[in-house]
Amino acid sequence: MTDWSVVLGLGAALVAGAFVQSSIGFGLAVVASPFVVVFAPDLMPGSLLVASFSLPVAQLLLAPVDIAWRQLGWALLARLAFTPLGVVAVALLSVRALSAVVAVLILVTVAASLTTLEIRTTSRNAAAAGAVAGVSGTATSIGGPFLALVLQHERPERVRSTLAAFFVVGALMAIGSLSVAGEFSRAQLLAGLAWLPFIALGYAVAAPLRRHLRSDHLRRAVLAFSAVAGASLLVRALVF
Repeated sequence: MTDWSVVLGLGAALVAGAFVQSSIGFGLAVVASPFVVVFAPDLMPGSLLVASFSLPVAQLLLAPVDIAWRQLGWALLARLAFTPLGVVAVALLSVRALSAVVAVLILVTVAASLTTLEIRTTSRNAAAAGAVAGVSGTATSIGGPFLALVLQHERPERVRSTLAAFFVVGALMAIGSLSVAGEFSRAQLLAGLAWLPFIALGYAVAAPLRRHLRSDHLRRAVLAFSAVAGASLLVRALVF
């Protein structure tokens, strides 16, 4: 049975995640999922997928839109093809295993962000990112970091807009597939809806402050927080 005091308590993680994603284009699930997995694992991944749908809709409606349509198209086609594998992962893997998957995805994202390897904005790379997101985004709600790496050399507005469009369509794909498979519960839907005010708060806080935040400081803070969260979640999944 869902403990709604825990759900509301997790709102703080959703505020932080929405703040990060509103600033750099992704990060809602990366920041929030370790806390949801630990304190309310029965809500994964559906509740975060609902939240992951709402924020990019707001971004597309309220912020300037500059979408890399070609890369977005290839990423979405690949995500559609690989989404069923994510549904299988949700059906077959235990909460402990999914926790480990979430942790590894976070740590891989951090490591990739620190490497000097240049990832070019090509259709092939976008399709590869979409394929990974089809599995990871459906199973753990984390699907954005890989496409963000592909787009990292684009203008900030293009990165945020393209990722927002990717998240909107991807979340609908994942929620639809999980619903058909019977892996999306009413409790997950209600928890995701309960987090909408926290998402709105994170978005509102980020709006006036974004122009005053130095990108290098924000990037280091996000990477450090994500690394600590991923490492602690991995230890918990492997030891406890």
